[in-house]
Amino acid sequence: MSSEARLRYLRKGRGPSEGQDMKIKIRVMSLFLFLIYSLAFSGQKPKNRDLAQKYADFLNLTEYIILPQEKEVLMKLTSDRDRDIFIESFWRQRDPTVGTIQNEFKDEHLRRFNYANKYYGRDVAREGWMTGMGRIYIVLGKPASIERFETTQGLYPTQVWYYYGDQKRNLPAHFGIVFFQRDGSGEYKIYDPVTDGPGRLMIQSKYTDATNYQGLYEALRDLAPTLADVSLSLIPGEIPFDYQPSLMNPIILANIFDSPKKEVNASYATHFLNYKGLVSTEYMTNFVQSDALATIIHDPATDLNFLHFSIVPEHFSLDYYGQKDQYYCNFTLSVSLRKNEDPIFQYSKNIPLYFSPDEAQKISATGIAFEDSIPVIEGGYNITILLQNSVGKEFSLFEKAVIIPGKSDKPVLVGPILGYKLETYDMDLRIPFKILDKKLVVDPKNTFGLNDGLDFFFIVEHVPSDLWNEGSVEITINSAEKKASSIKSFKLRLKDYPRRESIHVVRSFVARDFVPDYYEMNLTLKDARGNILDEKKVNFIISPAATVSHPTAQANAVPAGDKYRSLYILAQQYEKVKDYEKAESCFRRAYELGPSDKRGLISYSNFLFATGKFKKCLELIESIKEDGSLRYDYYLLKGKAHMGLGKYSEAIENLLLGNKIYNSDIGLLNSLAICYYKIGEKKKALEVLRASLRLDPSQSEVKKMIDKIESGG
Repeated sequence: MSSEARLRYLRKGRGPSEGQDMKIKIRVMSLFLFLIYSLAFSGQKPKNRDLAQKYADFLNLTEYIILPQEKEVLMKLTSDRDRDIFIESFWRQRDPTVGTIQNEFKDEHLRRFNYANKYYGRDVAREGWMTGMGRIYIVLGKPASIERFETTQGLYPTQVWYYYGDQKRNLPAHFGIVFFQRDGSGEYKIYDPVTDGPGRLMIQSKYTDATNYQGLYEALRDLAPTLADVSLSLIPGEIPFDYQPSLMNPIILANIFDSPKKEVNASYATHFLNYKGLVSTEYMTNFVQSDALATIIHDPATDLNFLHFSIVPEHFSLDYYGQKDQYYCNFTLSVSLRKNEDPIFQYSKNIPLYFSPDEAQKISATGIAFEDSIPVIEGGYNITILLQNSVGKEFSLFEKAVIIPGKSDKPVLVGPILGYKLETYDMDLRIPFKILDKKLVVDPKNTFGLNDGLDFFFIVEHVPSDLWNEGSVEITINSAEKKASSIKSFKLRLKDYPRRESIHVVRSFVARDFVPDYYEMNLTLKDARGNILDEKKVNFIISPAATVSHPTAQANAVPAGDKYRSLYILAQQYEKVKDYEKAESCFRRAYELGPSDKRGLISYSNFLFATGKFKKCLELIESIKEDGSLRYDYYLLKGKAHMGLGKYSEAIENLLLGNKIYNSDIGLLNSLAICYYKIGEKKKALEVLRASLRLDPSQSEVKKMIDKIESGG
């Protein structure tokens, strides 16, 4: 029924028949679905007027395979060098054989693109890659077979391309794409059963109502039975109910157009944009996906909070050293803790690893988990973990927002954290994912074989006495697919554990106790009245395999007795967030616990100078006077402290002694210049300021001071 006819019905106060109304509803829904896929996957040329021609050509070449995030990043890059590196990375993400010279995906895509331009751009107004046939050929490749109806009496020129699908990409096992020349001329268009219908394929038909699908189907079947089989559904031979075009057609077409993008993770592109200044360009094309885990664990031995993490790259390159018959790789682990965009703590360390041939084979199959733990102050932060392998120039990234609760916060649950076994260590050692004397051996994938243990721990933080007496934690394990049915459920009373502000709980199951499935573990903290105080959950998988490979952990054990090192780190974090009272408290406690830590003492002295406590700074640094390796730091700090006290001559004496040891420190030179200026030695002040400016020409304040002195100020 046409829209005009339908309007006449409504004006007379009558509606269409039930059957006609159903046809209209189906057609409207079909048109809606078709509009969705048309808008989402229309082959419009990108707006690339501002790009050089080779980058515009790249966007044309990759129009059907590039992810929106990838295109967005490319358009935001401001230099051709960055664009070239990004394009190299783009192809590498799709390389099925990383590490070899040949990129089979790129080669095949170029072949398809060139073939489409050569054969499907003939006698049409557009380039071949932009046509319907060109698009399908580029996305799906050569058809398994082609059926032609270009000289069939009563039909417009038509072709059907048949393909075998891939269920992993949501494609039917077998389907056909119909192309036809609309009204018998122009380029071959992709036929859609909804917007075209069987009537569009026939030159004439006794049926004029385009919604009479059964009649049109039967008329087409008289002319070409196999074409009729795909005129209502892309799946050959599937006749939809009441001969209405299948509502799955637009969805199947959308899945076809989306299929080249299914297995590409766009995170590398956003990492490229965000970290091209952090990661050197030689690494940028070799982003490696990773699995990672990060959590906060309160350490009862030191009464401090630590951020524990594990990062496992999906793959990594090894090199061979023939003289020792060894394989090796060399990783650099860089960790940054940020408050908004400002770093409050950063560190890097090198991790060289060597393997025998047998070990190399095993480690390549199972992977390596790089683990560490760092002390952190209370608050909300973002952690960034950068892992770089100099062999292969590969890098992985992990980012997560973390919240470290303060002392006065309400009771909270930390965890649960899952692992596949427990190991016993000395109480005095601090190791990632260890509570008291038990280390949880974790795999960030949380996938367990039937022979694995299913171990976990959690912490109840800030437990008041009444909660300890009457509170509980309820633990339920459900199938993630069928949450209504509980697999395991039990309650733990807090008073069954030693009374502490933080209660640490370690529990164990056996993976074989669960049938292979996806699971969800839920923890609920309740008070005496049953009120829910906090809830946490974690997902895990039980594999049907008896054993699954787990990465080998790479981590260092640290004596819990060197608490002073952790306190120095916390002090610097407090200083970064400008909580100077807590910073000084941590510095003081760290110095008392570890007075022989000279580097920590220097950090403390610098803090005292920065907060204007010059006399205390002078007292403290005297303890490093006799250490020859720290002589420069001694003279620098002593000079700056005297400057802060207004003792400029004493300051100059010490700063000059420091400058003899190292004459390229801008901070020392600028302090020396200020002291010369204060005692009226303006010529010497200018000389020192110009030396500082030669080291760093961007110092605006130094330039202002030079101008001031030269103008007689």
